[in-house]
Amino acid sequence: MTDTQGAAAGRRRHRVREEALADAMRIARRLLVEEGPAAVTVRAVAREMGLTAPGLYRYYAGHRELVQALVSHLYEELAAALAAARDLRPVGEPGQRLRQVCRELRRWALAHPQEFALLFAKPVADADTAPGATAHESSWRFGGVVLDLMVELWRHGAMRVPADLDPAWAAQLEEVREHLAGEPVPLEAIYVFVACWARLYGAVAVEVFGHLDFALTDPGPLFEHTIGEVLTLLGDPAA
Repeated sequence: MTDTQGAAAGRRRHRVREEALADAMRIARRLLVEEGPAAVTVRAVAREMGLTAPGLYRYYAGHRELVQALVSHLYEELAAALAAARDLRPVGEPGQRLRQVCRELRRWALAHPQEFALLFAKPVADADTAPGATAHESSWRFGGVVLDLMVELWRHGAMRVPADLDPAWAAQLEEVREHLAGEPVPLEAIYVFVACWARLYGAVAVEVFGHLDFALTDPGPLFEHTIGEVLTLLGDPAA
């Protein structure tokens, strides 16, 4: 075989592999949506692809690797959707950019409740995003879209931060600061970031999981109010 033929064969193998991985993700996501997270197994995905379970092991070493790939895929999709929403507003308007991001997070979650649950409710152990997990970096690419805008608002200097932070918080917040690429954000400000994220996530989650149905037929205005509260906490001058 000549070098040219070898290179062509290598490209074909790469293409076949990429197509197989994309097919596996499409099938895994459909199983998740139609049957729930427990249905996403190596055997089930392989069967839909016309393979035996050992055949799929050429691409995924086992259940954990398959689920981690799906979680990473979904986080990347969500991060891209949030970034596109962010970029609808000018760079000099971090508060309005964050407002767009929050709205897109809610829209995506309501449109994809099973995917949202897999990412944020962690219904299976292999969906974790702890340091060392394959999906860890993808989860931070999603988180970075939100966190970077919070940092921009902090730079404006209008954020009210706690005067005294319990030392017990310090070690827990240090990991967040590690993802800020050297930005000298004080832990007190990061505490505010985490508190704001908890509000935003909570407002989305209770709606997605139907926990507001007892009181509201349209939680949209409540979510908009929550965004306003978060922007006020972050010191957005326009809030």
